[in-house]
Formats: sequence, C-alpha cells, structure tokens
Amino acid sequence: MCRNIRVLHNFEPPATSDEVQAAALQYVRKVSGAAKPSAANQAAFDRAVAAVAAATQELLDSLVTAAPPKDREVEAAKAKARAAERYAR
Repeated sequence: MCRNIRVLHNFEPPATSDEVQAAALQYVRKVSGAAKPSAANQAAFDRAVAAVAAATQELLDSLVTAAPPKDREVEAAKAKARAAERYAR
C-alpha cells in the first residue's frame, strides 16, 4: 500500500473531503505511475481521481463499527513513535 495513503475510517472528527481527495490522488498516482500526467492524459487522470474519491467517500459513509472513534492527535503521536523507533536502528 502507498505509504502516503492514511486510514480515514473511524476518526473523530470524520475524514474531510480534502483528505478523501488527497488519498484518491495518491492512489491514482501510484497506480498510473505518474505524479503529474501528460497533457494528453490529464483528463483521464482527473476522471480517475474523481471516481476514486467518490468511491472512497461512499465506502466511508457505509462502514459501521462498534469501536470508539480514534483521536487524530493520539494516532499521529503513535505513528511518530513508531517512525522514531524504526529509523533509530
């Protein structure tokens, strides 16, 4: 999985449309192998990003869980601690 795509489900506050759009953009970049598409492929690239963002938002809206929502700051601190441990080696 692309390291820049983050879990968006079960956070308080819920994922924003900007976060969903950013995840969709990263996904399409990864799959297409192009960080910036050529002018000839720009329209197809943009359509793909929009379709992935819509599907992602639909998925997030449909998921249910009994787990309490996660706190973004706590999860970020955990990720930072894991990274510090990983890169300290």
